[in-house]
Amino acid sequence: MRSAILVLLILAAGVAGAMWLADLGGTVEIQVGEAFIGTSFPIALLILVLGFLALHLLLLAIGALRRWPRRFRERRSAKRRVQGDAAVTRTLIALAAGTAEAARLEVRKARNCLGDTPQTLLLAAEAERMAGREESAAELFRRLAERDDARFLGLRGLLRQAMQKGDWDAARALAREAEAVQPGAAWLREERAQLALQTREWGEALALSPPEAPKAALALAAAAEEPDPARALDLERQAFQHDKAFAPAALALAKRLREGGNARRAGAVLEEAWAAAPHPDLAEPYLDAEPDPLMRVKAAEHLIRRNPDAAESRLLLARTSLAAGLTGRARGALDALVGSGEEDRRAYLLLAELEEAEHGETAEARAAQSRWLRQAAAARPEPRWRCTHCGAEHAAWTPVCTSCDTVGQIAWTAAPRASVPATTAA
Repeated sequence: MRSAILVLLILAAGVAGAMWLADLGGTVEIQVGEAFIGTSFPIALLILVLGFLALHLLLLAIGALRRWPRRFRERRSAKRRVQGDAAVTRTLIALAAGTAEAARLEVRKARNCLGDTPQTLLLAAEAERMAGREESAAELFRRLAERDDARFLGLRGLLRQAMQKGDWDAARALAREAEAVQPGAAWLREERAQLALQTREWGEALALSPPEAPKAALALAAAAEEPDPARALDLERQAFQHDKAFAPAALALAKRLREGGNARRAGAVLEEAWAAAPHPDLAEPYLDAEPDPLMRVKAAEHLIRRNPDAAESRLLLARTSLAAGLTGRARGALDALVGSGEEDRRAYLLLAELEEAEHGETAEARAAQSRWLRQAAAARPEPRWRCTHCGAEHAAWTPVCTSCDTVGQIAWTAAPRASVPATTAA
């Protein structure tokens, strides 16, 4: 409503102005030499307005003609951008679907429309990798690495290729470059940690390892390669603190402490480790200082006092008691172990020795020994160092499984109970 009233007011003002000019009268004369032009003032004013409009339209037309090539290029660029974006989307779909040739075809269209942008170069490299054309992919990654705005993307692709090929020297150099470009990147930290594991650089692997990594194993492996005794002691202490049930760490720390003249602290470390998880290897260095058999029994009792009901504790007490001639003490420990249901082959073998120690070379002793040996044949095997990843057995703990090359998965575990045919047991 307001717009209509405004238009009417403008029209009324125009009509009033035109009538006023018509009533005003007057003439306009132009003389150029002998030529003379004369007209009324309203007509002259109308001609002036029309001339201004014509000139304005002419200038607009000239400007439009001058801008036409640029607008054409912009429209064409916008069209190519739309086509390129569609090709990029189709490339992503092809990569996700695993169709390498389709991805290569679509990314070629994208590069024709969009040029060699970081996005198209990265997609082209991934398409080449999927197609098995590693050299072409490496060339594209190198082109990315030469760009300031996409250097990290190129280095990441080259690093991944180097690690897949096992070129560890090149991988280390690329990792250093990528760290300089993007310090603290989470992906790069994971790759550097994996690289350190592959190259057996245990110190760096420990520093870069995630919380769920086997830090005790990594720290102990790093300590074994550390030339500085003080630094090695610190690493062994770290390994023991990370996992007090990890017997190799306790043994290494206790040995270094004993060599450094701190035998009491070494013994305390072995006691803590036994309390956390008894292991037969912990007993030997703890009892070595006691040559007397009876004193060794006392030392064994002191060692197992915080975990006396464990199978290894009863076995140790029985073994040292038998060596000291305390056959009643040994039998009590072995009977308790068999009654707990945690016995393994070693318990029955010790019972066979105990029968000979108590009864000598008698028919009764031989019959009892035969019974215990049959029990041993059907009993669960003793624990061993086994890889929890592939199940391979190892004579001693090592940081890497020699069978499956897995790091930090060798543990002291018991095997399933042996399956013995009834005829054999009989």
